[in-house]
Amino acid sequence: MESAIPRHLQCPRTLQRRVDDGYTPPFPAWTARPSRPGQTIVMALLGVQACGAHAERDACAGLRQIVAGLHAHGAPLHCDVAHQVDECGYVTMIAITYWRDVAAYDAWAGRPDIDAWWRAPARLTDGVGWFREVLAPAEQRYETLFSAPDRLEAGGAALGRLSQEIMEHGYWGSMRDRLPLSQTDPLSASGALTIIDGAPGPGARVRVAGHANLAVIRSGQDWSDTAGEERRLYCDNIAPVLRAGMDFLRDAGTSVGCYANRYMQQRDVAGRPVEKTFGLSYWHSLTELERWAESHATHVAIFGTFMQVVQELNFALRLRLYHEVAVLTSGQQRYEYVNCHARSGILNGLPRES
Repeated sequence: MESAIPRHLQCPRTLQRRVDDGYTPPFPAWTARPSRPGQTIVMALLGVQACGAHAERDACAGLRQIVAGLHAHGAPLHCDVAHQVDECGYVTMIAITYWRDVAAYDAWAGRPDIDAWWRAPARLTDGVGWFREVLAPAEQRYETLFSAPDRLEAGGAALGRLSQEIMEHGYWGSMRDRLPLSQTDPLSASGALTIIDGAPGPGARVRVAGHANLAVIRSGQDWSDTAGEERRLYCDNIAPVLRAGMDFLRDAGTSVGCYANRYMQQRDVAGRPVEKTFGLSYWHSLTELERWAESHATHVAIFGTFMQVVQELNFALRLRLYHEVAVLTSGQQRYEYVNCHARSGILNGLPRES
């Protein structure tokens, strides 16, 4: 067993973990490792939204345009495609892409054909909304967790390597303890979301600046390998409670520090739903994310239901779970929305007078 924090980032702690050195996790878990020390990762959400009678058709057509551009020179290391109907009833399709570093993403996004398409006036009039949310955490500000060692997801698939079994999991506070910077930094949030230029809403372009130590989590579920009683328990018991918690964060998350939440179902390359979902949410701070996870009724219900199922199945699960967490500096975030409604993504966290 090893620490989730890579050896080259370990240092004398000035802030203690929630558990002592003798702690033994109740079940195994793993984290993704970069292929080389100092490697960063960029997570770029490239999305389209549509409403009206032909929303599904229009959103899928928009996503095909986005994905076609990804096949150009400088393609991402990994891409997931996912679908959601947001809090305003808009069908949303996103290509969640992972790049090896900011330079690789910028080289792709700066290609004349890609850049000209994005900036074209037609993006304001072609009947759908477009957005780019680009997150570039330093290695010290990013962590992952996997319940199984043989299938990496999300940013882990881009990093490509897996640790041995790790110690820092299975207790409240372990998410923070896996972040290398948490050894010496409380990761306290400061500042607020601000508009750089433009205005939110249909027919407009807007860019938003994130603030220091804004937290992002993508937390996924893969039930494609489940069968029999485990599948029934997941679909009938866990999934509805999970959906209720995700809907709370989508509709009322600002009351607990969550700027925005998307609960999405993944799709394959042909656009068909697959048995994978994830929640992806933006938080004012890691502390507020931790508080919701530890004490809010919606997450207590998710955790309690999951543990009942785990115990009923005697820990013999084929359900796969994972997450990735980033706590970002203001300079590690870029948000841009074109012809999108005013509650899209991080716009939902702006003061309403904005």
